[in-house]
Amino acid sequence: MKRLTDRYYKFLKVVLTVLMGLMVVPVLLQIVSRHTGFIPRYIWTEEVARFCFVWVIMIGSMIAVRDGAHFDVDLLPSPETPQQEAVGRLIVHSAMTVLALLFAWYGYDFAKFGGLQNSEMSGINMLSIYVSFPLAGVTWILFLAEKIVADIRIISDRKPGG
Repeated sequence: MKRLTDRYYKFLKVVLTVLMGLMVVPVLLQIVSRHTGFIPRYIWTEEVARFCFVWVIMIGSMIAVRDGAHFDVDLLPSPETPQQEAVGRLIVHSAMTVLALLFAWYGYDFAKFGGLQNSEMSGINMLSIYVSFPLAGVTWILFLAEKIVADIRIISDRKPGG
């Protein structure tokens, strides 16, 4: 399973890089068209840049969950043992899993709603954007399950020092 999640994680990083590169094109067209007269002002560029941005945010959040790079607030006392630290992480990861389940569950209905709509400027079906929310939820669950298993292994290890 770890190999599968590792490959998926690498795939997400590649997709994120490609989307960042693609987002530059419509933004560059917008800038050049505003400051020069030889490129017409395209209306669709703003919308495509915004759609890419939504995907960049959602894929970035998936990667951040795997990397543990999301922000957190220290509410629990500083742990003295690896088991106590793992208990703290388990609490955080469990709370994040609840949020991920909400994203997956309600994101599915949100995506179905998007399937009934098309963008006014570019004509893109909104499902292509809205599906990023349940996909993020499912991906968070996948990566958090991996972290929860690791936390439980550390908690169950009773030897001093891990």
